[in-house]
Amino acid sequence: MKSFKQKAEEKAARLKAERLLAEAKAKDAREWEEWHLAREEEKRQSAEWQEEEIRLEEEAAENRRQQQLLREQERQQQHTPINPTFLQNNISFTWQAFAAHPKIINLPMSEKVRLFKLAQSRELARINQQGAAIGSNTIITDTYVLTFAGEGGPNDYVATTFNPDNYDGTGEGLNHGFTVSYWVKPNIVGGFRKALGRRSETDGRFEFGIKSATQVHVGIGATVKMDNNRNDGVETGHGMEVGNWYHWVVTYGGDDGVGIGGDRYVRIWINGKEIYKDGAASGTGNENGMGTANWREGNTDTVNAASNLYFGARAIFQDLDTPYNQGWDCSLSEIAIYKTEIDEDGTFANEVYNAGFGYDHRNNSNVSNLVGYWRLNEGSGTRAEDLSGNGNHGTLTTAGTGIPTWTKTSKYK
Repeated sequence: MKSFKQKAEEKAARLKAERLLAEAKAKDAREWEEWHLAREEEKRQSAEWQEEEIRLEEEAAENRRQQQLLREQERQQQHTPINPTFLQNNISFTWQAFAAHPKIINLPMSEKVRLFKLAQSRELARINQQGAAIGSNTIITDTYVLTFAGEGGPNDYVATTFNPDNYDGTGEGLNHGFTVSYWVKPNIVGGFRKALGRRSETDGRFEFGIKSATQVHVGIGATVKMDNNRNDGVETGHGMEVGNWYHWVVTYGGDDGVGIGGDRYVRIWINGKEIYKDGAASGTGNENGMGTANWREGNTDTVNAASNLYFGARAIFQDLDTPYNQGWDCSLSEIAIYKTEIDEDGTFANEVYNAGFGYDHRNNSNVSNLVGYWRLNEGSGTRAEDLSGNGNHGTLTTAGTGIPTWTKTSKYK
């Protein structure tokens, strides 16, 4: 039989355990409340940014109207006729460049519009007949991109069958080296957001996005790269802003294990400019990049509901019933994955960036290494086609109340 002292000690131990459990629950509740408040603050800031954008657009529209009224007063003046062929051949084909040209700037607004439409129609006719080389801010015709509402909203995403550990069914993984290329237009910049990714286990990272308004967040194997404060030597972080398109290229030199022999270096380019880790001296070159990452052979063999790649968020192993995590309110276009490190000096990153919508990853010298390619330009339906030939198609789906939407756009801007 237990003594009175033993019983008292057991009771004290039980009360202590209950108190610790209550404190742990209270801590979890506080942390959840803090997280919820942070999300609400982010949504509030996003709404304020959107209101500011609307205000600026309305202000610009009013300025254009006032300018038009002034130009209409000049209709009585005589103007030298302008050959539309000259416009077509000699002016960068955007409205901004057209309206600011010395031969155009003083014309009435109605005449500017008439000539621009005429030159535009002739340019499109030429493109239809001959094709066109286009730059990073121009496209041939309208196209579609895929737009996500992000975490805290409909929790929409694209679920693919692409497994970075076994991308073609042969068992070889991207820890041998890879290149990822995509375009993203953020509607919010701040907090943990993923354009695409998965984390199948503790060391099973393959994820690409941001951590904050200045920091990137790229996970490769057991390593996270987010310690950046330089953009081509300038202390501006990743430099992304709400409402603009950005082209990302991320490369990995492969693990240095037996049978791979890679250099483990991670490099990131945004709009053709390399992102450097903290402490990298200006102008030191690509040997620094974002440092190294560990993605050991066999460390990510686990196959579960978080093994395959998501777009618009990442899949995460901590909740296999609902793997959706870190969704990004953004638009995505042209996601391409290669099974080798293509770029070490930015040549490929700038090649894709400068081509804009006109770039087709199936038509370059690295096409034999292309293992995943989703243009995200279908415009309708719930399927995102994998054009690499591996058949890892995506399905528009949700962890909440709605699926991603197809959005028509006319240029990256």
